[in-house]
Amino acid sequence: MEKTMNVVELFAGVGGFRLGLEKANKELFKTVWANQWEPSKKVQHAYECYSSNFTEGIASNENITLVPDSTFQNLNIDLLVGGFPCQDYSVARSLSKEEGIKGKKGVLFWDIKRIIENSHPKYVLLENVDRLLKSPSKQRGRDFAVMLATFRDLQYTVEWRVINAAEYGQAQRRRRVFIFAYKDNLDYSTEQQQFSMDQVLYEKGFFAETFPVEHEPYKNRRATVTLPSDIVDISDEFSFEFHHAGIMRNGEVHTIHTIPNSKPAITLGEILENEVDEKYYLTEAQIEKFAYLRGPKKIERTSADGHKYVFSEGGMSPVDDLNLPGRTMLTSEASVNRSTHVVEVDGRKRFLTPVECERLNSFPDNWTANIPERMRYFTMGNALVVNLIRDMAKTIEKIEAREHVSKTQLEFDLIK
Repeated sequence: MEKTMNVVELFAGVGGFRLGLEKANKELFKTVWANQWEPSKKVQHAYECYSSNFTEGIASNENITLVPDSTFQNLNIDLLVGGFPCQDYSVARSLSKEEGIKGKKGVLFWDIKRIIENSHPKYVLLENVDRLLKSPSKQRGRDFAVMLATFRDLQYTVEWRVINAAEYGQAQRRRRVFIFAYKDNLDYSTEQQQFSMDQVLYEKGFFAETFPVEHEPYKNRRATVTLPSDIVDISDEFSFEFHHAGIMRNGEVHTIHTIPNSKPAITLGEILENEVDEKYYLTEAQIEKFAYLRGPKKIERTSADGHKYVFSEGGMSPVDDLNLPGRTMLTSEASVNRSTHVVEVDGRKRFLTPVECERLNSFPDNWTANIPERMRYFTMGNALVVNLIRDMAKTIEKIEAREHVSKTQLEFDLIK
């Protein structure tokens, strides 16, 4: 393929999206602009890690809401990517007709919308926690429906899939929802519209091509719905159960709970380092602490209003199974808590090292070595599994190759 694809990466963290794209084809995917800004931190460790690992393109460390529209108008974006926060997506009609619909302040998805409006990328690839599909709890599915309607109004078709990385050959049981949107005027969109929504979800679509599934839904879980035309009506009244996979085309939604056609996962034992510093081994006090934290418990507590109740918690294995992929890593991995990984090697219990945490997310060893150790754990708890992005990027490359062939054919026909 002759041309490159200009990529903009939002909420970049330590660069998982970019790394995955470059693993697939560094010559094709060119990140021209990226943004990483953590409002609650004086020292921008994730940005420091990102900017030290990537030297090409612009790496922005500013509040994305303050970046002017003109920045994106001039970037000629082909692909917009990012892992954005899960927030409250309630919207309201403005008193002034000129101002239109207002989203809740501080919701970063509206900046994604603003950037799309000012750059019209062919493709958008986003990542979020899977609870996005069900939030808020009092109006299930509202937030995701607002997002889908936003893409509909911007003239994009959307596919989504909840993917557990371990089910597709990776070393971590990390479950996230990925969202792929593509412009309705692409040849790829015309091609996809020839297929039924079931065909897209089971075989022909972006996620089906990248991460194969069985050709039947889990427990026959499927549903369809037409999104209300007014996004405010969605915010006020809409409720719907979105399943693990789905497609939105022209406001029509079809969703199913897919069954993964799984690949063998990498085990936790396979990613462990051979030589580990003594500081990662647990003291007797820490062993005792973890025995309590990971053990079953029933504790009587008193609420703020004086009501007594019993807090109960089931037990979990005292150490993580080396024959299974790792559990989901959290940002609290650096602390002593119930969710922290503990492995036993040669009869001794220890924490995971920062390098092992990088391997759980398929980052190169010592990718985060230039930031403090506690932040190395934190950033990996925030990161995505790079190899999933690599696999999706390979599918985008195939789609773009077909677009390039179609454009070349059109130019040839015009010359004739």
